[in-house]
Amino acid sequence: MSLHQNEELSAIIARFSNGDGIHTTAIPGVNCIRFSNPNARLPSVYNPCLCVIVQGHKRVWLEDEIYDYRPSEFLVVSVDLPVIGEVTQCSSDKPYLSLQIDLDQHQLAELLVQFGTATDDRATTERGIFVGTMDSTLDGCVMRLARLLDAPEDIPLLAPMIKREIYYRLLNGQFGKAITQLARPGSHMQRIAVAIDHLKSNFDKSVKVEELANQLGMSVSSFHAHFKTVTAMSPLQYQKRFRLLEARQIMLVEMQDAATTAYRVGYESPSHFSRDYARMFGNPPGRDINRLMAEAG
Repeated sequence: MSLHQNEELSAIIARFSNGDGIHTTAIPGVNCIRFSNPNARLPSVYNPCLCVIVQGHKRVWLEDEIYDYRPSEFLVVSVDLPVIGEVTQCSSDKPYLSLQIDLDQHQLAELLVQFGTATDDRATTERGIFVGTMDSTLDGCVMRLARLLDAPEDIPLLAPMIKREIYYRLLNGQFGKAITQLARPGSHMQRIAVAIDHLKSNFDKSVKVEELANQLGMSVSSFHAHFKTVTAMSPLQYQKRFRLLEARQIMLVEMQDAATTAYRVGYESPSHFSRDYARMFGNPPGRDINRLMAEAG
């Protein structure tokens, strides 16, 4: 991305970000993100998306793996992943600025049917997150999409067309194989995405991995192997992390106590819940929620 493009995109994101945080825009599935202070490691679930940084640096942890990205680079998440994110470089004068664009699996699949790709290896399984470098074609697409924020009357017609071109560029880019396998019906990665959706929808229930693998037409060993390739964790580890993230949200928003929340998210023992919670968030539930509420004022 040229210096002029970077400055223009920075100005657009700053203009449509009302303070720090993640801000929805008039374009469906497009968010402007701004942070003026480096933040602590924040566990959350990243949905399938393309994140383009124009100012500042960010670091994302997936289990023991670290993904750093900065201006002229992008992060793609191809399946729902529990990760830890941290803005590592920003200031009030130069805040962290990023444009987030959701990825629609159905639209990606339609493009595959219409245009095809260089590979049709349904057995391929790729990690569900990666960092890449922006090129001139992807730069141009992102800029045209961002400029629509200043022309809201053009959004209904032009935004879907530009997002479709962004998907096309990703499918045919450096990491096209990972995107292709997510969208291709019958691929192992697409089946893992179905499994992830099931685990999220049933996070508060006991899930039998054998039954889930059978529903997907996979052996248990193959299911475990491909699931770990995509997510860097086992199915039950994934469910546990999602449960704990849901529990934190319940306690913050609904002001539920830890014991009640533990049962709601599927734990049989509040003490077991508290131990797992402290391992993930660094503090037991009560102390963690009090800290977050104090920070929020």
